[in-house]
Amino acid sequence: MSVPTIVEVQGRKLKLTNLEKVLYPASGFTKGQVVDFYARIAPALVPHLAGRPLTMKRYPGGVGSDQEYFFEKNAPMHRPDWVKTAPIWSGSNRRTIHFILADDLPSLVWIANLASIELHPSLSLAADIATPTMIVFDLDPGPPANIVECAQVGLWVREIFDHFGLRSFPKTSGSKGLQIYVPLNSATLPTKTSYDETKSFAHAVARLLEQEHPELVVSDMKKAVRTDKVFVDWSQNDEHKTTISVYSLRAREHPTVSTPVTWEEVEQALKKKDAARLVFEAKDVLARVEKMGDLFEPVQKLTQKLPQLAGLAAESEEKEAVSIAVRAAPRKHPKTTKKTTKR
Repeated sequence: MSVPTIVEVQGRKLKLTNLEKVLYPASGFTKGQVVDFYARIAPALVPHLAGRPLTMKRYPGGVGSDQEYFFEKNAPMHRPDWVKTAPIWSGSNRRTIHFILADDLPSLVWIANLASIELHPSLSLAADIATPTMIVFDLDPGPPANIVECAQVGLWVREIFDHFGLRSFPKTSGSKGLQIYVPLNSATLPTKTSYDETKSFAHAVARLLEQEHPELVVSDMKKAVRTDKVFVDWSQNDEHKTTISVYSLRAREHPTVSTPVTWEEVEQALKKKDAARLVFEAKDVLARVEKMGDLFEPVQKLTQKLPQLAGLAAESEEKEAVSIAVRAAPRKHPKTTKKTTKR
């Protein structure tokens, strides 16, 4: 048993343990490197986690070990009193769950020291748990399809939202696929957006894409129908589900990261049919953020409103409503903001 390392992070003392333990056997990536990555990426990551109930996916034995990983929603009893939590009622569990809030650097380092390789935040803020701040499309390729096919589907998703003048932002899942985020941040609007609305809208978009591109897109969750197709997972838009955080490590063979990318990078990956263009490990992401800043910053700030589509609440009419709206609506140009590139 190694001697714990005592560190001070922004005035908080933490005891870090087993830093030399290899958590990624294929690459020799250690727990110390996991903690270091999260500490260094924190300026970009923490704003995306702050205030959101967090589910930790912990790998105490490392990736691919005999010791199973586990999801942890309820804050451990041994947490420091300065690590904030949010009490959220769980109807399925019939009890209140005290979710951790990764609101600052010391909390993030403490979480990483638990071998919480993956971070899965809510799509809502704890203060308004019934209001999603974004709508998400998780594009999951069925082999032999890969992230290149996801790039094509992602561009089709972007085109739909372009019609409504809404900006969308791509990121890699850090695993096999691509994810498209459409920021809403509707809490400041007179009428907030509900999960019923975002989930219905996402399902309608998935069904429309499946109808228009049946050779590549599927909206059905059954794995048997996904071979060589891209499943547009609309179901993540749910109060009781979480999606992998931007800048989170993934428990894959190598320490890949869910990474924000530009639409130009998505287009180039499709054009070159090169999946490697959309795969980034921890060291790559740190360099990208240093050079490009946080490409996902608008997702937490940009206020947008989903179009009101007649018949959207009725499942039989969802797809048709979106299809008609997309074709009938005059194309708008999403507002863009200039971003200063760090040098």
